[in-house]
Amino acid sequence: MKKTILITGGAGFIGSHVVRLMVNKYPGYRILNLDALTYAGNLENLKDLEEKPNYAFVKADITDEKAIREVFEKHKPDGVIHLAAESHVDRSISDPLAFIRSNVVGTVNLLNAARNLWENDKEGKCFYHISTDEVYGSLGATGLFTEETAYDPRSPYSASKASSDHMVRAWHHTYNLPVVISNCSNNYGPNQFPEKLIPLAINNIKHKKDIPIYGKGENVRDWLFVEDHAAAIDLIFHKGRNGETYNIGGNNEWTNIDLIRKLCEVMDKALGREPGESVKLITFVKDRAGHDKRYAIDSGKLMTELDWKPSLQFEEGIEKTVDWYLKNEGWLENVLSGDYANYYSQQYDNR
Repeated sequence: MKKTILITGGAGFIGSHVVRLMVNKYPGYRILNLDALTYAGNLENLKDLEEKPNYAFVKADITDEKAIREVFEKHKPDGVIHLAAESHVDRSISDPLAFIRSNVVGTVNLLNAARNLWENDKEGKCFYHISTDEVYGSLGATGLFTEETAYDPRSPYSASKASSDHMVRAWHHTYNLPVVISNCSNNYGPNQFPEKLIPLAINNIKHKKDIPIYGKGENVRDWLFVEDHAAAIDLIFHKGRNGETYNIGGNNEWTNIDLIRKLCEVMDKALGREPGESVKLITFVKDRAGHDKRYAIDSGKLMTELDWKPSLQFEEGIEKTVDWYLKNEGWLENVLSGDYANYYSQQYDNR
């Protein structure tokens, strides 16, 4: 194998798409998927890769310093693509310390392990940290986040990610660790854990349950199909400049209420319902504490330097997403029931 690449959080939503792309595109790489298999990590996402000769799964928690050090000593990765994170804002409000442990302490454990392993040979090495646009805070009606936008996190989640971004930059400047960082807008697509807006709404529409929308649904988000994010990660990992940050966005802004209305329209068509039937399920609930008004990303640097652009318009992407969830009802039922957690023990405990 030419290189060993460690991908953290590889059993999660975005991570599983990155792992699949890297395993299939680079047969000469050894791809290690490191995941703690907490609630959002699901190895069913990667069943198609289990027998691939260049793929291996490592169960470990990034908050466990000793375990991470042992993984680096044993497998000696040439690169790290760091996606493992607590990522749901609502959970961060109720349990902020869990986000500090995972997103800050876990990132520092990985940085230290990479620093120690690569101390005498940094040639061809890369620590790639994947972050979020939420570190920039909230936009008004106009303007876009750029790589130069000052950080202004508003939730425990975004504050923990901002802290981890600063740690990565500190290790680059202090220890000369080769790093890149990207900050991405909201992702959607197959395999997303159904606490997030789009899969939650798909499931509720399917079962004719209320679709909860915070406030008046006027908050604006920039949406990117997850496979386009994975393609950007691939480019940045291989061609991004050492020490640089790249913003990744879909140029695709929707208010939450307009997005859900569009989703209802697509679901009505897919389920053979009367037009307008599902929109009646929309229910407005008390707004989230510290709810940012608008996020929007300027991806110009990434598009100019690395020739990246989104492959799908939102209308096409949301139809593909709905089609996947309706064709994979067993996956969704396993997640909602908790049965997906049994997959690891069935597949790996007896090996």
